[in-house]
Amino acid sequence: MTRQAVAKHLAILEEANLVSWRRHGREKLHFINPVPINEIAERWISKFDAPRLNALSELKRILEGKDHG
Repeated sequence: MTRQAVAKHLAILEEANLVSWRRHGREKLHFINPVPINEIAERWISKFDAPRLNALSELKRILEGKDHG
């Protein structure tokens, strides 16, 4: 991958707020920004986890004898 291709890719990631950066002398250091990645995880992954977590909670209640049914 060329230096220009890397720079272009990093610029796109910066625009998307997926990476942040700071200057250190002549270097430009890049860091992953976990906030938008976590927001994506919460928005997409958590909706698939909710039914499983509810099922596990219900199973726990049943096994502990706290079933109201």
